[in-house]
Amino acid sequence: MATLPELLKGRAMAHPSRIALREPEAEYSYRQMVQAAETVAAQLELRGIRRVGICGDNTLAWILADLACLFAGVVCVPVPGFFSESQTAHLIRQAGLNGLLHSESVNESDTLGHGIWLRTLPAATVTAGMPVDTAKITFTSGSTGTPKGVCLSVEQMTATTLALKERLAGIELQTHLCILPLATLLENIAGVYLPLLMGASVKVEPLASLGMTGSSGLNLGRLVEGVNRNSPQSLILVPELAMALVGAAEQGQLNSSSLRFLAVGGGRVSAELLSRGRAAGLPLYEGYGLSECSSVVALNVPAAGREGSVGKPLSHVDIRVGSDGHILVRGNTHLGYLGEDLKQDDWLDTGDLGALSTDGFLSVNGRSKNLLITTFGRNISPEWLESELVQGLGIPQAVVFGDGEPQPMALITVTDGRSPSVLAASLRQLNQHLPDYARLATVYVRRQRLNQAEGFITANGRPVRACIQDHLPTLLAQAFPIFLSAPWINQPGESHMAFFDRLQQETAEARAHVTGAPVVKAIGEGSFSLESYNWFLTQAFHHVRHTVPLMMACGARLPQRLGFVRKALVEYIDEEYGHDEWILNDLEACGADKEAIRGGKPDLSIELMVAYLYDQISRGNPAAFFGMVQVLEGTSIELATPLGEQIQKLLGLPDQAFSYLYSHGALDQDHFEFFRNLMDGLTDPSDQQAVIDAARVVYRLYGDMLHNIPLPDRRQEQSHEAA
Repeated sequence: MATLPELLKGRAMAHPSRIALREPEAEYSYRQMVQAAETVAAQLELRGIRRVGICGDNTLAWILADLACLFAGVVCVPVPGFFSESQTAHLIRQAGLNGLLHSESVNESDTLGHGIWLRTLPAATVTAGMPVDTAKITFTSGSTGTPKGVCLSVEQMTATTLALKERLAGIELQTHLCILPLATLLENIAGVYLPLLMGASVKVEPLASLGMTGSSGLNLGRLVEGVNRNSPQSLILVPELAMALVGAAEQGQLNSSSLRFLAVGGGRVSAELLSRGRAAGLPLYEGYGLSECSSVVALNVPAAGREGSVGKPLSHVDIRVGSDGHILVRGNTHLGYLGEDLKQDDWLDTGDLGALSTDGFLSVNGRSKNLLITTFGRNISPEWLESELVQGLGIPQAVVFGDGEPQPMALITVTDGRSPSVLAASLRQLNQHLPDYARLATVYVRRQRLNQAEGFITANGRPVRACIQDHLPTLLAQAFPIFLSAPWINQPGESHMAFFDRLQQETAEARAHVTGAPVVKAIGEGSFSLESYNWFLTQAFHHVRHTVPLMMACGARLPQRLGFVRKALVEYIDEEYGHDEWILNDLEACGADKEAIRGGKPDLSIELMVAYLYDQISRGNPAAFFGMVQVLEGTSIELATPLGEQIQKLLGLPDQAFSYLYSHGALDQDHFEFFRNLMDGLTDPSDQQAVIDAARVVYRLYGDMLHNIPLPDRRQEQSHEAA
């Protein structure tokens, strides 16, 4: 079988002048690409380089360096840009690298031409054992923080690429845009080698210009602009990017006319997201793979696809499901892990649970162990982060969760009375020492230990994860949250003033009236009806319809010194406009008369809450409006998505009945970080106190509404103590 170097050279001979690689300021034809890679390969051979790392952003130089290693027979080790310093040092040491290739000049580096620079490294004293025929070592993110090197041969990478080419036969692709880091094996093979063997053009841009930072950073506006600007026909997405682009397409922001094939992998993808995407014009197709199999092993395509599956296995591998439900793969498995002996077994146990239909479609049902997989495709061991929390904070208990979320979260027990602001400082310090994909987004703090009597821990103190997950909404409602700087929102070097933490601390007691509402526990117990849900949505409509008018009133009354807040309100108004209609549509999907609700009156608690805010804006300090933001968006983040999922399962309602709850659980993550930064900009004590006072009142009144939700077999509360 011809290998990648020969196949790429054959492509260059077949259509030498066709554009192979393109970035904003440069491009290479197929002939120029091969000539450049051969030139750099000769330089590597001349200098005696046998093992080299490739560093840096997505550039043509990165791709040329990678191809040069293939042509020269040099072991190539992509260095993920999101690795911490200790992880990168481990990679260099274990792989015994002779040098590092960069796309820019660095200290003590020499140019190899074509924008590639070589920094020679001291000879390694001890190197880990490497299997014969290793051509590439791809390091996983490391579920415990220590990266693990997967060794692959040229033949294995070639087999995967050709099998993908075969599976995509009939789909004409002329341009592919790389939006995942090139150091990611999936983008390296399916985003570079595959398009080149198909005779297509590969487009790259610096990831920041596409809205990507670190392993999990995303600026959706820039990503959409980048896709619209490049008009690619194919993209490779992780679930988080798929969710973002589906939302943009539904809002009419994304031009999808050029798109022909969007592959989604690296984590669990919901069938609902795929159907939403296709309805919005996005050709989304789920696949499955792992580094140990040289990336993709199964993939859906238009001619052979099934919703709820990851497709049929590619032709170069065999897949079966063992009696224990584990997915096993044979035929193109890795040479071994760097520094470890390869177990001589034809079948590789993937560690994933799944099923294989009689007609050959594979479905993946989760991990066999406790490993979390974020929506950015990063594997995280909860036990590792739990030990970091327990040891780093000196606390008795920690439970990490967040499978299928952008970042992990944690529920911790703190019994020594430390304040939220002190804990927040300790948690941010801990986050700084973690790889960015493993940094905690939100930590929920309990003051009492999880106990064995309730089934939450074992006799030896280990968390019973299934039980905790089942009761998670209730447990979170009983805790108070600390929202940490999220790496996909904040930029490097940002710092926060103390007011946001003070606001969290000084409203914690008032917040308990919201999180302690009977409805939270009732939903977990299945004591919730369609009447209950319609009543809640009706109250939501009657306060959300005032959100934009309140913001406009607030902006009109703000003094000149708060001009930056007025500017922020403009963005808020644009984001919030029309959400009241979403709620009415949800009510209609539940069988309610939305026009009757539109003309009706709210519960007294909501009437008082809205009136109080208008009064504070007109007679008091208009900054009081942000007390409502503190309550409603914080509550949405904690409760909207998990409770929405439980309600939908309990009542059997369609997705169309949950646009408000589901969208706000996701949207308010962005809003709340935006709000945090805005509040930290308030320095006047009178403004700060107005926000705190208003938040306490809104917690009281909004909590009254939640306490008044009619529940089956429960007498509705009628107390309006705050009134």
